Amino acid sequence: MGVGQMVDPIFQSDNYVLAGKLLDAAVARQQAVAANIANAETPGYRRVDVSADFATQLKARLAAGDLAASASTLTPRITEDPTAHSVRPDGNSVEIEHELLALNRNAVEHEYLTDMISSNIKQLKVAITGRVT
Repeated sequence: MGVGQMVDPIFQSDNYVLAGKLLDAAVARQQAVAANIANAETPGYRRVDVSADFATQLKARLAAGDLAASASTLTPRITEDPTAHSVRPDGNSVEIEHELLALNRNAVEHEYLTDMISSNIKQLKVAITGRVT
């Protein structure tokens, strides 16, 4: 059995795929928050975020046990936030304080997920090479 045949199941595990999909969502959310901050003074701009259906689909596929098999069809999309209300007379729905909190929270989540994936890869490297460095 080649190394590729031994490694593939690791990268197809639900935990690894879930972390990867959550990392994809964190990247998309970073783009959304950046757009919101950039447009905080744009009249009529509506706040955007990762579509809520992404989390719903992710949970459903994980619960059904077919996340790894169907992961390639699950991609986070940025859409208008239906829960955001206009905060200014010109219709803009961006609250800069909310965006800064979302930016910080997303940065922590991204770092955690990156560390988790890196740790899995480091453990695999140790298993293959027998060396920690």
